[in-house]
Amino acid sequence: MARLSRRVPSLRVKVFILKPSSLGDVIQALPVLRMIRKHHGEAEIYWWLDSRLVPLLEGDPDLAGIIPFERRRWASPLHWDEALKSIRAMRSHRFDWVVDLQSLARSAACAWLAGGEFTIGLEDPREGAHALYDMAVPRPSYDTHAVDWYLGTLAPLGVPIDWNIDWLPLRPRVAQALDEKWHPERGRWIAIQPGARWTTKRWPTDYYIQVVQRLAELVADAHFAVLGGMDDQEAGRSIAAAAPGRSLDLTGRTSLVEMIEWIRRCDLVISNDTGPMHVAAALGRKVLAIFGPTNPRRTGPYRQIENVLQLDLPCVPCLATHCRLEASPLECLRGIRPDVVVERAVGML
Repeated sequence: MARLSRRVPSLRVKVFILKPSSLGDVIQALPVLRMIRKHHGEAEIYWWLDSRLVPLLEGDPDLAGIIPFERRRWASPLHWDEALKSIRAMRSHRFDWVVDLQSLARSAACAWLAGGEFTIGLEDPREGAHALYDMAVPRPSYDTHAVDWYLGTLAPLGVPIDWNIDWLPLRPRVAQALDEKWHPERGRWIAIQPGARWTTKRWPTDYYIQVVQRLAELVADAHFAVLGGMDDQEAGRSIAAAAPGRSLDLTGRTSLVEMIEWIRRCDLVISNDTGPMHVAAALGRKVLAIFGPTNPRRTGPYRQIENVLQLDLPCVPCLATHCRLEASPLECLRGIRPDVVVERAVGML
């Protein structure tokens, strides 16, 4: 592996970070941006980001700009000219550091084509991306959390790890618009996140319904914000109906930045293993996370492993998107009973 010795950059170091998706992964990568910026106050930092997630970092105080990645559009040869134009724009920046936190073949190729002075990434064997870096950072152990692995790219760059950062800065205008749009009641708000990209990560909707019903009985000032996308609307309606007058069904009704500000105002987030769970952890909200096939030590709510509920089964974690157990499908999730979640939630509140 090459050493960082080609050039000692000035405080005006120019940096290109690659972490295009997904929501949770980008959230977990943000401390790298914050700490580079904190150590190099005049750094000019750009981020390669899936166009669908651009609102997440648009106007971010620590970024000089976003280079959108049109994943779906550029898959067609009809639009390869746009991809080439984007690559030429990257190269024109003449980056000092290129930091690839995705570390798959596509991102590594983009990092290499950016032509930076020094390229660093993660040593991930899946697609051989590390062959295109000047330096690849190994994962210290199998259970090392993704956030800590990403932060491992900072030491070779001479950037100290300093947690005196604002991981997800407040958006005052969005927060004010949220108040004007939904007029949230006073009291303690509990966010419910019933969706997930994998079916094997989704705790049963009827369990969430039972949790909301019981918490509404036990916590007098509790209100519930049911979050999710368009695909979660059926579940959202059912869960919100469990506590009429005290619930807002927000599934499919919030923008990405509105969802973040909703989570910021909540006292507790009850969630599957999904992007909003990582948002809650980044905001310092209490997270009660329900895990099935994935490993919370690697990708759970950062620094809240004690708030993860997961069964100790022989098949856990299987990392499978479809359950292969015929006798008791999704037992890893169905075995986590609503009364256990209610008890933990009350204790956390």
